[in-house]
Amino acid sequence: MARKKKHGPHENHERWLVSYADFITLLFAFFVVMFASSQTDKGKAQQVSESVKQALEKGHFQTLVAAVLGGTTGDRGQGNAQMKGPGGASQIFLGGKAPGRGEDLGGGSQADLKAALAILAQELAEELKAGKMAVSLEPRGLVVSLREAAFFPSGEATISQANIASIDKLAVVIKRLTNPIRMEGHTDSVPIHNERFRSNWELSAARAIAMLELFAGRYGVPRSRMSIAAYADNAPADTNDTEEGRARNRRVDIVLLSEVGVRAEPHTVEAETAAAKPKSAARH
Repeated sequence: MARKKKHGPHENHERWLVSYADFITLLFAFFVVMFASSQTDKGKAQQVSESVKQALEKGHFQTLVAAVLGGTTGDRGQGNAQMKGPGGASQIFLGGKAPGRGEDLGGGSQADLKAALAILAQELAEELKAGKMAVSLEPRGLVVSLREAAFFPSGEATISQANIASIDKLAVVIKRLTNPIRMEGHTDSVPIHNERFRSNWELSAARAIAMLELFAGRYGVPRSRMSIAAYADNAPADTNDTEEGRARNRRVDIVLLSEVGVRAEPHTVEAETAAAKPKSAARH
């Protein structure tokens, strides 16, 4: 009696649906985060992003979602980023574990800046809540905005000592990175003309210089690592039509430049010489 020929297991031709479902979920997460990043209400945007992240990470899409929402601090170069200039909207980066208080933050890559952002959000929680400072991560670097009302008398470029302890906390984190630093002075659109300053250009430049001198003298940050920029009222963070908006525009931005931001800086002879050296010679 002939035996029946056994047939192999039936091949599943619908396996592609699993990958397709993963892709659609990832795409949905991406557009939600992009939508949240574009919102002017940063508190609401943060809530939306956190809700989506928590919901998705409870399923089996955690790895894929993490790649879009920021990954860990070791995932260099990942995370959503929207190109903004001075005064642009803050970016939302989710996920990642920041180094401890005593650990080195690394060589200043985008991942290192994300770690620094997480630490600053914790260390400067009181200042951020009070509106004295604002912190954002942009393609050009990590931006810490110091509001005039907390750090400068109106119409002056002398740094107030009332909140110097807040700058002390900021300096501790900045010194753990190697990024070049740019001090950017900003004003509102109301013209100034007094005995010392003939225009908003001079006031914004003087405040940027004052911040550079503070970091060089009080905290020992090398001057060769720093630069200044003055924007007057040409890079507002908010509208100049209201007093609240003008108050936000009067600020000094301390920017820890990323690799993207450094490309816009002038090339120094030292940097060009170091780049031209063979790698074997550079190690000696």
